[in-house]
Amino acid sequence: MNHIKCECGHVNPEGTVLCEACGKPVQANQHIDGNDKRKLLNMRYEGSARRSTTYNKTIIDKIWNFFSSVKVAVWLIVLALIASGIGTIFPLEQYIPADAVSRDPAVFYPETYGILGKIYYQLGFHNLYSSWWYLILIALIGVSLVICSIDRFVPLYRALKRQRAKRHESFINRQRFYSQTETVSNEDVNTVKERLQKQHYRIKEENGHIVAEKGRFSRWGPYVNHIGLIIILVAALLRTTPFFYLSDYMWVREGETVVIPGTDGEYYIENHEFILDTYDENDERFKDALQQEGRIIPSNFQTNATVYHAEEAEVLGAEEELVKVDDYKITMNNPAKVGGYTLYQQGYQLNAFSKMTFKIYEMNDPDAEALGEFIIDLYHPQSQYELDNGFTVEVAEFYPDFELTSDGVKSETNETNNPAFVFNLYPPESEEAETSFIGDVIGAVEELGIDPKVVDLQPMGHVVGTFAPSVDPTGENQYRIIIDAIDFDRKSGISIKRDNTIPLFIIGALIFMIGVIQGMYWQHRRVWIHPKQNGILLAAHTNKNWFGLKKDIEKAIEGTSIQMVDDQKED
Repeated sequence: MNHIKCECGHVNPEGTVLCEACGKPVQANQHIDGNDKRKLLNMRYEGSARRSTTYNKTIIDKIWNFFSSVKVAVWLIVLALIASGIGTIFPLEQYIPADAVSRDPAVFYPETYGILGKIYYQLGFHNLYSSWWYLILIALIGVSLVICSIDRFVPLYRALKRQRAKRHESFINRQRFYSQTETVSNEDVNTVKERLQKQHYRIKEENGHIVAEKGRFSRWGPYVNHIGLIIILVAALLRTTPFFYLSDYMWVREGETVVIPGTDGEYYIENHEFILDTYDENDERFKDALQQEGRIIPSNFQTNATVYHAEEAEVLGAEEELVKVDDYKITMNNPAKVGGYTLYQQGYQLNAFSKMTFKIYEMNDPDAEALGEFIIDLYHPQSQYELDNGFTVEVAEFYPDFELTSDGVKSETNETNNPAFVFNLYPPESEEAETSFIGDVIGAVEELGIDPKVVDLQPMGHVVGTFAPSVDPTGENQYRIIIDAIDFDRKSGISIKRDNTIPLFIIGALIFMIGVIQGMYWQHRRVWIHPKQNGILLAAHTNKNWFGLKKDIEKAIEGTSIQMVDDQKED
């Protein structure tokens, strides 16, 4: 890299606009900040050499220069804002309604919103904030902030640290505030110096040359802002990692103990009781609103539970020991907090399918006595059931949440919202199986006058009836299987959250606000006194609030022979 030696003897890096020591403009580089077209000096970076204006040879230089551009940073932010705005047009994947045409985003968006929904899904807006291209965009903004900051902070710091009281005359007379006084006494100069000190200016002298300075730390405000923003962006990226952010959901039945998802088997929860309170229809405060709503509205729902911590077994291969952590009453506004995890009461099901009792009848004689009976625990179904009278029932297919689509039969979720079965029935002393299908469980329940999709505040518990015969796909079966009874459970919907990025967001926000205050409420003010024969040249500069600087100068020169500065601001 070439260097530029000023007449004052200071050696400046290539690309320097103003000498770092005396401030004399480097004529060959005035085009960099446009100083060749204006009377006043561009003091934004003290005229010091920035890497982006110095190096432009290697691929590293070109990448650095690209990201050091403020225009590039602004465009990246604009693109992120546009993408975030588009991401709010349709609901994100996690907010697809439970009663939607399908919970599968590949089906939901095209079916619900047509061609726009299809494009929305294919471009990844359904899962915007964790999509690879959006994360890359956020990372590029962070890279731009880092490079922009380094490219400007380092030379600015170097120039301000090395600045001297003695400045070149061309530096003085090309400042915005400038005046020339032909004759000035030493007493007047000392008076101005003392008054500036009383206004908290730091005085530096060099061979009769004086520079008074205060508020330099305000120049670092934008870079402090950038540090805060970078920390916030890093926190946003870390939310995509399981260690820093977890969001999961679980269903747990009354009396059931299950592992809490996302805890790697470390914590378990036992649901002792689910409690549902509703608004009183006879209460005058709520009567009109409830009648207008047309349904009973819950006022509170809570899960009384115990959380356990799994301790490693002392003997290798033995089961883990569950040690009680605490008892909790989890409600909407009172989550349980344990081991860095927060458990929220998110939903409930009062009439969740639990067990189903089936009976076997002859195909042509459904009113006769049942030939056999078996019970399926929907949470722990067996693959085969052997009856005492010789019948064997094999569960060929089990769909917890049965759905018939154009692609065939499938289970929409793993929850037992609408169970369906394909049975292979082996009669006594026969190796030939009869295939039966039972898949209209919802219709069977509706025969009893109950709609499972509507919250029934009185749990059904156990319902008995003869309904829902099996479908004979071959038309040759001699026996058929009929649902005889259904048991129901209460289930609590618990969401599990863990967010280790919150401290980073708080730290980043605090640092950002410190930078805002630092740059907004303080200004970097400098006043130069340049002796010339019997008089002086007076100049001043600030990064903002020129009116305040002018008032400081007026107070300092009041009653002296020094001329008040003129504002040389260009139109």
